[in-house]
Amino acid sequence: MPDKLPLSVFIIALNEADRIGPVIQAVSGWADEVLVVDSGSTDGTQDLAPSLGATVIHNDWPGYGPQKRFAEERCRHDWLLNLDADEVPVPELEGAIRALFAGGAPPLQGYRIQTVMTLPHQQRPHRFAPRHNYIRLYDRRHGRFADSVTHDAVEMQSGTVGSLAPIIVHYSIRSHGDLITKLNRYSTAQAEEIVARGKGRRYGTFRAMTEFPVNLFRYFFLKGYWVFGLYGLELAAIIAFFRFARIAKVREILRTPP
Repeated sequence: MPDKLPLSVFIIALNEADRIGPVIQAVSGWADEVLVVDSGSTDGTQDLAPSLGATVIHNDWPGYGPQKRFAEERCRHDWLLNLDADEVPVPELEGAIRALFAGGAPPLQGYRIQTVMTLPHQQRPHRFAPRHNYIRLYDRRHGRFADSVTHDAVEMQSGTVGSLAPIIVHYSIRSHGDLITKLNRYSTAQAEEIVARGKGRRYGTFRAMTEFPVNLFRYFFLKGYWVFGLYGLELAAIIAFFRFARIAKVREILRTPP
């Protein structure tokens, strides 16, 4: 069996027992450490993850960025790979990362990996499916997650960033109900952060009137949800509504007396 890489994979989780298993199994054979930071699951996530080779620690939920920064600090290695509990790396990613470590430490300090949205019934993502291209593999001595409760992206303070070709398959949709619950919670956190940063006045009447139609067009046509047909239109409409809801919540906070 090939040696494990001096790499820590970390995953934040809350009630992810139905989908975190394939994520851990995809990396536990070649990453030296798989760390799951759980914020209070009640579905058995804390029991399932160790049975698959992961270490589980608890941390009450402080927001997306702070939770991932907490995980970064608890990892054993400086080189980190961040995955969400619904993101499964394709097998080819192991080979690509092994090649980076073949001569010791990777030559660059961070690497972008595309995450491609995939529906639960799909074995492989659609060729034109929506995707993101974020830094996922990085040296924490050069970059860390942003300290924002809603913005979870790695910010590099130094070094050079490259890209890897193999993708991460993103099973982000459980159901419409689950998506609505998630976006309702997320839009509230976004609104509170916007107001706390003094940016609430930017969300005036014109922005409120145009936010839903603009984002319905943006997500369905520009971000590629059209590949899922009518189901993609439904998803785009739900997301667009909560983009509008974020504005409504900002305006409600500003109208509420302190």
